[in-house]
Amino acid sequence: MNSDNVLITGSTSGIGLATARVLAGRGFNLMLNGLESGSEGDSLAQGLQREFGVKAAYCQADLSNVDQLNKLIDAAETSLGPIGILVNNAGIQFTSSLAEFPVEKWNAIIAINLSAAFHTMKRLMPAMKDAGWGRVINIASVHGLVASPQKAAYCAAKHGLVGLSKVAALEYAEYGVTVNCICPGWTETPILNHQFNEFAKANGVSFEEAKRGLIKTKTPYPELIKPEAIGRMIQFLISDSADAITGASLPIDGGWTAL
Repeated sequence: MNSDNVLITGSTSGIGLATARVLAGRGFNLMLNGLESGSEGDSLAQGLQREFGVKAAYCQADLSNVDQLNKLIDAAETSLGPIGILVNNAGIQFTSSLAEFPVEKWNAIIAINLSAAFHTMKRLMPAMKDAGWGRVINIASVHGLVASPQKAAYCAAKHGLVGLSKVAALEYAEYGVTVNCICPGWTETPILNHQFNEFAKANGVSFEEAKRGLIKTKTPYPELIKPEAIGRMIQFLISDSADAITGASLPIDGGWTAL
């Protein structure tokens, strides 16, 4: 393991924050990112520093804006030093039929879920190559492997992220840099609350009943996946045990893609 400095996009809640806590517990230094105010983000970073004894910093950045994205990377390198581990986790969701999908929602989802990963990789991977070691983990989705109705932009972005990761893996494999995707299924994160609420309304059930009902439409595993499980998979992909794993798209989906 050749770097202790990690940049995690979208890391103030859900999978990103769970990953930050898992990695902080293993001694990694962290650059956190989100849309919270500077004071809120700094408070979160300071809490991780106190709890785990690592360096942690925060930078507010809208990743659909390339200037702000570059500001985030500059802040990470200034606060921590060279970034050897990149976790592209930031993502947004919107559901609608293809014919009625708002263009502005399409553009935003592609920008944050796909283009932002391209820009962070383009900035950071050449330095990883020069160092002879690096890890890029892109949080795709089961929707990077299969499709669902009403999710045109999300599926397009996540399928694109899988393809982008494979290209980068091929280009950097001989330099000690690996690139992999994790493809979660139903995970306990705020991004799903809208879908659960809509299912509850449509079926006249409670929010908790809607969770289990919607999950069972896609997977035999009846529970939401804990974000910490994604963090532990990332921890493994960072480790020396994963030196030969690159270009992979690893589902953690409760059997969704086995159906």
